[in-house]
Amino acid sequence: MSRNGLWIAGAALLLAIGALVLQFALPSGGDGADLSGLQAEIDALQRQSSGGSTRIAYVDAEDAFTVFLNAVSDLRQRAQDKQTELLELAQAFQASTISPEDYQQQGRELQIELLDAQVAISLGTVAKMIESPHFANIRSELEQLKEMNDTVANGVKNLLSTARIGIIDAQDFQTRYEQMKTGFQQVDTLLTQAASSKIVEAAGMIANEYGYDLILVKKDVVVYNNPVTVVDITELVKAEIASYL
Repeated sequence: MSRNGLWIAGAALLLAIGALVLQFALPSGGDGADLSGLQAEIDALQRQSSGGSTRIAYVDAEDAFTVFLNAVSDLRQRAQDKQTELLELAQAFQASTISPEDYQQQGRELQIELLDAQVAISLGTVAKMIESPHFANIRSELEQLKEMNDTVANGVKNLLSTARIGIIDAQDFQTRYEQMKTGFQQVDTLLTQAASSKIVEAAGMIANEYGYDLILVKKDVVVYNNPVTVVDITELVKAEIASYL
């Protein structure tokens, strides 16, 4: 796929799933959310409720997302191993047990090997989502994402081969590496959004099943919640998503 084609596919996928993802977003501004607007929404729901009270729950989206990561835990281990090797290489260089030339050469290889491992995680996750009938409603978008991912993966492998041969200078390597890393980050962002759309969907199913009127997303800061009246349904959502994979 050409570079223009890659951007067009990414934009199409972003538009296709962005509406679902936005349902999860809390209003920005200040230290988290427009609390007055949220309170007004809750008050309206309470007035509509026959019992005079609103059932509220929340989801820890970051925790829920770990279900997707756990589905490719074997691939994640490879990336973790490369991160460890990079750290050990840096320590060896600081201890002067490796020459600057060897440090530079091995560092290039490990950098791109780590990126290759990260791309493999993305590919593995997309493959599982495509195979699952529970993702049929966004399968065409996932197929586009797979094509983008394959393009990045091929570029990474080509750069890795060049780095191992040692016929690339530092500046050229860094330029190409940054291009590959940017491509991967674009794919990773779209994959996260696709996964988030399923978290939204699963939360909606739980809400309908258990009769919740309002589902919130736990953000970085939670000022206060009463566990009696505001229920954490994260584990229920995680169990639902796990059944998809």
